[in-house]
Amino acid sequence: MKKTYRPYAPDQILLLPPSLRDWLPEDHIAYFISDVVDSLDLSAITKEYEKSSKGYPPYNPYMMTKILIYGYANGVFSSRKIARKVVEDVAFRVLAAQNRPDFRTISEFRRRHLKAFKELFLQVLKIAYEAGLVKLGHVSLDGTKVKANASKHKAMSYGRMKTTEAELKKEIQELVERANAIDAREDRKYGSERGDDSLPVELQNRENRLRKIQEAMAAIEAEAEEKNPADAGDRGNPPKDPPPPPDRAQRNFTDPDSKIMLSSDKSFIQAYNAQVVVDSANQIIIAAEVTNQAADNPHLPSMIETGIQNLGYLPWEVSADAGYYSEANVAYLKEREIEAYIATGKMKHAEYRRSKAPRGRIPEGLSNRERMKRKLLTVRGRARYALRKVTVEPVFGQIKSAQGFRQFLLRGLEKVKGEWNLVCLAHNLRKLFRVASKVRTVIGVS
Repeated sequence: MKKTYRPYAPDQILLLPPSLRDWLPEDHIAYFISDVVDSLDLSAITKEYEKSSKGYPPYNPYMMTKILIYGYANGVFSSRKIARKVVEDVAFRVLAAQNRPDFRTISEFRRRHLKAFKELFLQVLKIAYEAGLVKLGHVSLDGTKVKANASKHKAMSYGRMKTTEAELKKEIQELVERANAIDAREDRKYGSERGDDSLPVELQNRENRLRKIQEAMAAIEAEAEEKNPADAGDRGNPPKDPPPPPDRAQRNFTDPDSKIMLSSDKSFIQAYNAQVVVDSANQIIIAAEVTNQAADNPHLPSMIETGIQNLGYLPWEVSADAGYYSEANVAYLKEREIEAYIATGKMKHAEYRRSKAPRGRIPEGLSNRERMKRKLLTVRGRARYALRKVTVEPVFGQIKSAQGFRQFLLRGLEKVKGEWNLVCLAHNLRKLFRVASKVRTVIGVS
């Protein structure tokens, strides 16, 4: 007896119009993202299109926002890849409702509305708070170095720029003299009327490179002067020029805002410093920022203030690693009446475990650093500081591994800030998806 198989007719025309809701399981994250985005206020985006009624109708901003957020939540960041997914991937096709924007349209939409992603991040954060996922009992702060869309080999130090500038000027002078000698010889031989007076390509290349280096040097000098302004002089004293930039100051020619930084694996990369403040209750990011300062220490007050502004409430406790310890940071948290648990220095795990919890009254004459170190060795101090390992550290692991975000696609500090807000927005939505029914109640979706 011949084996019977289930029907398979790939060329069969559908007899009834299909419903997009039948293409994915009801509990798929694509539907969840669609519901949340539909509840958001996208006026920061739509107002850009309402300024003019001319031209061909643009794609619906809600649709474009959905496919972009879904892409960043699932490791698809490139506009070309998103455009391909909209054709090939069922979830993307459902979110796009069979629309097929090309990669230029997707890229332009992201570039044009980078500042709006900050507002969307805040709206999703407030949904998380209303759903009870943010408690503000304990928050942790940390930073991670994320690769810039530039190679560190395209960077040059100020000292190297000065040397290269002198070398290029010498080479250009030699090329000019050689070209003038050739021109003079040809004039004597063929006459002074020549058809081509353009500069040799070799000379043009060197002049272009010299111009770029001089522009980079001027930018470094401007940054140095901004940090250490010139002394205008007073009481008859002549003004003093600002100190020159240090030779180690560097600038990248591809992405001048990015800097060479030491990554977690002890290698140097062209990168940005991505900062987050994370609530310990459900690993929700309550504040996100990107800077080109490699040191973490200066970021603590501004990051905590951003978190407070985003939600309107003060956290009770803050934990951070040794990179954030300073007398000023501890004083700031004390003034804000926030309990601080900040490591004072690196300590090997075995040494930390062997250290006994201090007992009795705090000895007199201890410095603030010694007091903090003693505090972290108490039973409560160990427990509160240990929350870092299950609060902020896993978030970076999830962003870099689960979402697959390890390098910025955009260039320039302001654009990178917008992209980081999009990444953190996608992370928070992934967390909200775990309690989708509660979130749908908050946003009024049955």
